[in-house]
Amino acid sequence: MGRNTLPESFYYAIVGVVSVFKSERNMKLHFFAALVVIILAGLVNVTPFEWAVLVLTIFLVLAAETINTAIEKTVDLVTDNYHPLAEKAKNMAAGAVLLSAANAVIIAGLIFWPYVKVIFSG
Repeated sequence: MGRNTLPESFYYAIVGVVSVFKSERNMKLHFFAALVVIILAGLVNVTPFEWAVLVLTIFLVLAAETINTAIEKTVDLVTDNYHPLAEKAKNMAAGAVLLSAANAVIIAGLIFWPYVKVIFSG
């Protein structure tokens, strides 16, 4: 692998994101959840700061899932046999996704709860 031009680097990065989306069920679920959050945020008219926090949170989850997939694929490339370190690497990467997703749920709750309260209080 030689040096890539800047446009080539962007191309390969986009190919990577598309590849994760096409091949990984969980990435599709994260995209769906992000779409739901974006629609809800538009419906309740969140503030610009809330938008920024939501977008940052969404991209954190998507990046974590992408890194998790890259680690899983690399481990699979290196060994076909069970190894406790391979299992740990995969579990830790999945744990990073779980932590980022838990963060996303907490952030969504903090941002949307005041809007939900207003809607249901009349």
